[in-house]
Amino acid sequence: MAKLTLSMDGLLLKEIPLTKERTTIGRKPHNDIQIDNLAISGEHAVIVTILNDAFLEDLDSTNGTNVNGQPVKKHFLQNGDVIELGKYRLKYLSETHQQASQADFEKTMIIRPGMMPKTEGSADTKAMMAETQAGMVVPPPQSPDGPTAGGHALNPEPPAAPLRGALQILAGANAGKEMELTKTLSTLGKPGVQVAVITRRPHGYFITHVEGATFPAINGKVLDAQAHPLNDHDIIELAGVKMEFFLKD
Repeated sequence: MAKLTLSMDGLLLKEIPLTKERTTIGRKPHNDIQIDNLAISGEHAVIVTILNDAFLEDLDSTNGTNVNGQPVKKHFLQNGDVIELGKYRLKYLSETHQQASQADFEKTMIIRPGMMPKTEGSADTKAMMAETQAGMVVPPPQSPDGPTAGGHALNPEPPAAPLRGALQILAGANAGKEMELTKTLSTLGKPGVQVAVITRRPHGYFITHVEGATFPAINGKVLDAQAHPLNDHDIIELAGVKMEFFLKD
């Protein structure tokens, strides 16, 4: 289980396990982590936890939020990251992430094990994609009540299987490589550079910017902070990689 350690001037104040999906941080008493200091906004930031992953988001605070000395709006937390709020420090510790070094983490950021060839010049693309299953359940499609004839129900047609989303790399050494979006949440990008997530919902796929100064683009249009629906054959540009989203039977 991931946790935060709160400290000030090197003095450990408390440990906070991240047991909730949303953990709020701020000066007001209703926050999960209350820091009673004028440098902290009433509702300063929030940490969203999905299984073994956690995302930090600054809630338009007055003095901002830094991670490892850099100002952030949204940030994909990694083991050992230090969230800086005025004089206070919140260190993110994850038992899962502690099992691998940063180098090992980068090696896992591939489309699929064994799918990417070890070719020169493909390091950026090899570190491009990772899939993380979220704690959400996509319900199966429900069969509508069938029509009746002579007071007897007719057997309804079996519901059509939902289309599956997939991504295909369009350029570079790995052009043509595909990744099926079978998980509820797929994380794309390179931590510290640009990260986005694609969520699979009952009514389609959506992409959301998570980390990085620049936002991903869809069909040449830069996205905003909101979740954006993906349509068949949309072109995504993220962390220097261009890929196509498409639906498969």
